[in-house]
Amino acid sequence: MQEIIYLGGGCFWCTEAVFDRVRGVLDVESGYANGQVPNPSYEQICEGTTGHAEVIKLTFDPQQIDLQAVLEIFFGTHNPTTLNRQGNDVGTQYRSAIYTTSSQQNDAATRFVQALNEQNLFGVPVVTEVQPLQSYWPAESYHQDYFANNPHQAYCAYVVGPKVHKFLETFSQYAKKD
Repeated sequence: MQEIIYLGGGCFWCTEAVFDRVRGVLDVESGYANGQVPNPSYEQICEGTTGHAEVIKLTFDPQQIDLQAVLEIFFGTHNPTTLNRQGNDVGTQYRSAIYTTSSQQNDAATRFVQALNEQNLFGVPVVTEVQPLQSYWPAESYHQDYFANNPHQAYCAYVVGPKVHKFLETFSQYAKKD
């Protein structure tokens, strides 16, 4: 059995690199979700006019990792409090988002965000949008496994690498064993 959920945590290179290391994750694919333009290009996404968010399509085995743990990792490895921004990446494509594939996922994600806000865990409101998936398009092939293929590229070294390190440090119980 497997489940699929779509997570937007800013740049998909970061989110993909983190979830590639999570036990129970069967596949991670970078792409574009919930916009109005069919099969958009990265250049179109960067213009900010398509409505898409950079996301990962996350396929996981709920027998090995449940949705609650997926959400804990997701919220623990990006900033869900900045609207349309992650660090220096600014634009609607970088919004914090969860796009669900079932009503159970939607309810669980909505409750999770509500609980974070009730607990005031981040000191400011969580602005992550939770919606059913409306559309998804895979990103171009050069975006797939970007960190694995380009670990010494500057963005990877200074932005993606620290997020991966944070995951490994904070969520080691969910890390794949080498």
